Amino acid sequence: MTTENELASKVIGAAIKVHKSLGPGLLESAYKETLYYEIAKSGLYVIKEVPMPLVYEEVHLECGYRIDLLVENKLVIELKAVDALNDVHLAQILTYLKLGNFKLGLLINFNVTLLKNGIKRVIN
Repeated sequence: MTTENELASKVIGAAIKVHKSLGPGLLESAYKETLYYEIAKSGLYVIKEVPMPLVYEEVHLECGYRIDLLVENKLVIELKAVDALNDVHLAQILTYLKLGNFKLGLLINFNVTLLKNGIKRVIN
């Protein structure tokens, strides 16, 4: 069984490959589709746009929350293409981790010169 950390390492490698090929400056959707393709090509199970219902008093509310990519039903990937990551982006992925009871997420901003400066590991 692959751990969250092992999955994160593989996804980061795939993200670096995508970033080296495409560079910064594209829409988030372009990076999402390309990273999805790279992760699937590597043999990992990945799904995109995973709905995350909000549970309030045991009622499931569909509020439009969607995880960009979910790898092996364990690792949450939230993608951005923004000038800088800020607290609201961190809050978003923390919410997904909490709602889905996931342990680890990656917040990846592709709009940077060097991708390692755009990656944050987020732990629940």
